[in-house]
Amino acid sequence: MKNNEIMEKQKIAILGLGYVGLPLAHAFSKKYEVVGFDIAKERINELNNGIDRTLELDKSQVKEALDNGILFTNVVDNIADCTIFIVTVPTPIDKFKRPDLTPLLRASETIGKVLKREDIVIYESTVYPGATEEVCVPILEKYSGLKFNENFYCGYSPERINPGDKEHTVTKILKVTAGSTPEIGKKVDDLYSSIITAGTHMAPSIKVAEAAKVIENSQRDVNIAFVNELAIIFNKLGIDTQDVLEAAGTKWNFLPFKPGLVGGHCIGVDPYYLTHKAKEIGYNPEIILAGRRLNDNIGIYVANQVVKLMVNKGQKIEGSKVLVLGITFKENCPDIRNTRVIDVIRELKEFGTIVDVYDPWADEDEVKAEYNIPLKDKIDIKNYDAVVLAVAHKEFNTLSIKASNNLVVYDIKSILDKQFIDGRL
Repeated sequence: MKNNEIMEKQKIAILGLGYVGLPLAHAFSKKYEVVGFDIAKERINELNNGIDRTLELDKSQVKEALDNGILFTNVVDNIADCTIFIVTVPTPIDKFKRPDLTPLLRASETIGKVLKREDIVIYESTVYPGATEEVCVPILEKYSGLKFNENFYCGYSPERINPGDKEHTVTKILKVTAGSTPEIGKKVDDLYSSIITAGTHMAPSIKVAEAAKVIENSQRDVNIAFVNELAIIFNKLGIDTQDVLEAAGTKWNFLPFKPGLVGGHCIGVDPYYLTHKAKEIGYNPEIILAGRRLNDNIGIYVANQVVKLMVNKGQKIEGSKVLVLGITFKENCPDIRNTRVIDVIRELKEFGTIVDVYDPWADEDEVKAEYNIPLKDKIDIKNYDAVVLAVAHKEFNTLSIKASNNLVVYDIKSILDKQFIDGRL
């Protein structure tokens, strides 16, 4: 029997039904029997009622998954008869910027308790090279009583989901795959090849696949840090950074990175996983950490620029009112995880300003719970001394915002007409 024929007979459990896991479960449900598992009972109830609060799937797609027979559950027994387990839980950092593998460890414990002979556990969560085999496998062995690469096997296929992106969806992004043995590598590759229309790339080992993933976002982070530093330099020189980038971009091999806040659960987090492992083996990474430090402080820089512009217009800073447009970590997406807009808000408050936040995409309860910030449900720009456009939501394209003697306008995302603003990165 061929590998793809064998794989089609498998029952798949997806652990973690967030921005990564749910679209993946939906895609697999078109060809396989799938169980979607998440520890959040509220999340399971919403999905069973056809609602995806992440907006990665619309109602028709959630209904399609349900019609395909997918089971959304938070009951461990419901994944006990699955033969392939795919882990898509978050891998955040703690307050000291160290990898927090707690969700990954708990997911591994859960699987270990139901793991059977010949089962395959595939990790999609971003980790440092070696984490799957050095951290997760021992837990699987401990709770299952089985032996790795004798009784059960592992794979790694890093997620490449871009939240809010309706063009580069899960099946349209080329997938890197790997297995704990050459044979398992082929099985894992066949599994993903059956749903990924963009194709797959089979890496020679799990460690290679882990490393490939973690450098994807580290590379972007360093490049953005470079243009953020350029923005600071050019601001001191009185040169518009966007004009410089537009001119430089006429060269065929110039990389089109733009300055901005670097947050979210990937670019602002993944480099710390790589630097953690580097330090563990005795190497102190310089370029990666330098980029992280610069990007982590860009929100403070923005807030200081806004205050300077307000002072230049003769405004009294203490008690002034500032409107921040957007709090999600990226445009046209409800995800507020690790948003660096919060750095701008907190620094502005440190100056004594009163900050209001308006974001039509963010969930008011989530923002309140995570950052203790109430969202405005409507705004009147005439009531403010300064406006900071922090996120390029499509709704902000129609807002009438013009700088004046009484209003400072700062555009972090450079989407407003340059003649109507006071400053931008």
